[in-house]
Amino acid sequence: MRNFFTSMMGSLAALCLFAAGAFLAFVVVVAALIAAGAQRQVASGKVERGSTLVFDLSTNITDAPPAFDWGGLASDRREALQLREVTRALRAAARDDRITGILVLGSLKPGGLGSGYGALREVRAALGEFRRAGKPSRAYLEFATTRDYYLASAASEVALDPYGVIFMPGLASESLFFAGAEQKYGVGVQVTRVGKYKSFVEPFTRGNMSPESREETQRLLDGVWGSILGEIGRSRRLAPAAIQATVDAQGLIQAGAARAAGLVDRVAYRDEIIDGLKEETGRKGKAGSFPQVSLGDYIGSMGRDGEKSSGGKVAIVYAEGDIVDGEGEAGEVGGTAFAREFRKLREDSDIKAVVLRVNSPGGSATASEVIGREVRLTRAVKPVVVSMGSYAASGGYWISAGSDRIFADPNTVTGSIGVFGIQFDVQRLMNNLGITFDDVKTGRFADSLTNFRPKTAEEMAILQRMVDWIYGQFILRVAEGRGMPRDRVEAIAQGRVWSGEEARTIGLVDAIGGLDDAVTFAAGKAGLGGGYRVVEYPERKDLADQVIEFLGRMEPQGARDRSDGLGAQLEARVKAEIQTLRSFNDPQNLYARLPLELSIR
Repeated sequence: MRNFFTSMMGSLAALCLFAAGAFLAFVVVVAALIAAGAQRQVASGKVERGSTLVFDLSTNITDAPPAFDWGGLASDRREALQLREVTRALRAAARDDRITGILVLGSLKPGGLGSGYGALREVRAALGEFRRAGKPSRAYLEFATTRDYYLASAASEVALDPYGVIFMPGLASESLFFAGAEQKYGVGVQVTRVGKYKSFVEPFTRGNMSPESREETQRLLDGVWGSILGEIGRSRRLAPAAIQATVDAQGLIQAGAARAAGLVDRVAYRDEIIDGLKEETGRKGKAGSFPQVSLGDYIGSMGRDGEKSSGGKVAIVYAEGDIVDGEGEAGEVGGTAFAREFRKLREDSDIKAVVLRVNSPGGSATASEVIGREVRLTRAVKPVVVSMGSYAASGGYWISAGSDRIFADPNTVTGSIGVFGIQFDVQRLMNNLGITFDDVKTGRFADSLTNFRPKTAEEMAILQRMVDWIYGQFILRVAEGRGMPRDRVEAIAQGRVWSGEEARTIGLVDAIGGLDDAVTFAAGKAGLGGGYRVVEYPERKDLADQVIEFLGRMEPQGARDRSDGLGAQLEARVKAEIQTLRSFNDPQNLYARLPLELSIR
């Protein structure tokens, strides 16, 4: 008995010590975060006169604000920057007499729906404003992708490392097809859909792209690529045809070829760029670098947009990610949670207008209607304006259609007004393993949702009827929201994808413009003039939640150093597409979403 109590007391003591240690570690991490944040705020508040603004592209530019700024504690640079913070900072720096110029370097790290061409065009426009302000704008590239060069080419001077390259071969959209694997392993697939161009289900039913899918994808890529070449050409004073000729001749454009083609102004090492900036600022021959401030720190030195304004508020609500039923998780747009947020804004008398920023390929049809209804109800009370990011298609367009006005980027992927359902069954797979199924039921369709057998023709007819009805509702929402005849909407629907510029031409979009244009319009429509404050939703998480998330990210270095080889890339691609399927939780199994493979690279 004595041993029992001794052992129990020892265990309790160990447990207490462990709990105390864990609590102490938590306190230390919180204190470190607060101290790091305070130090960063102090440093960020001081911008030395004569500084160069350094814009390191080695980040992911997202529409929605990052949940929390870890101030370099988790890594030596910010893993993500918010689009609107970037554009505001660039425009402010153009007017700031402490900033003498800008240096763009590094290479973007796209993730999820971030750093899409729609968002990058807004960043590029802000870089163009900086250049037009008359301040030197330089870019230094080592290994530049199309996205990197697209931004860098907005600078007045572009330099490339002698051993560097510009990898700008053109745009591509590559598809994976699973039909052969399904047949091999005995997985059955049955689909219901409406829309000649609604190609989401094709990877599960075909071994290659359908003619319709190939046609619309080619047209979309041609439009986006043409826009990119046109903007680069205007900045570099080159004909788009000349840039295309260099791209097709070189593939990987090395330094000499890039200089000869006029894509860069000079070939130089990094130290030569630094020495040049030191000489310009009177630091030649001195220790240290030139006076500078990083874009992240400069953002930290700026106040909240309109924080001193006594006028009303314009709320920006970010819908970024797949649209799912229910609350949703990080990186998803949960129909229930999103509608609740919109309802609060509708009932808040301080909020005079709402801007819905959409960067979503769509998803659950049910969740899209839940959100769409809240948009329509809010519009009846106060202005609701949509700003489309890189993607606003299928369900992303559904939630946009009921707004007062829609702004899109020329490169926005939008439209895709169509609906589909997809049913899997594993009967043959289980039979091959010697496993069979049997059931008892009280109604003809009691087991119709099972995955252990194919759907009967009668069951498929019921599902198709539901798809047809949902598609009809989608058409109705667009016709009502856009003030268009129903037959006109049906003619441009059919699941077809359009670029933002095409969408404006056919009436799905009102104007070409970015998020700032949408905010300005919304404020004007609400009669706010210049006296208003911008607030953003969803709001950032509190510190305790972030600490828990941060501790979860502390993994061994070896776990992060995974191979980037072909096998790892294929594994990541398949996992990403399977993860998308896992987010399919519509209660009726009906979806309005872009194809899995339609990601532009």
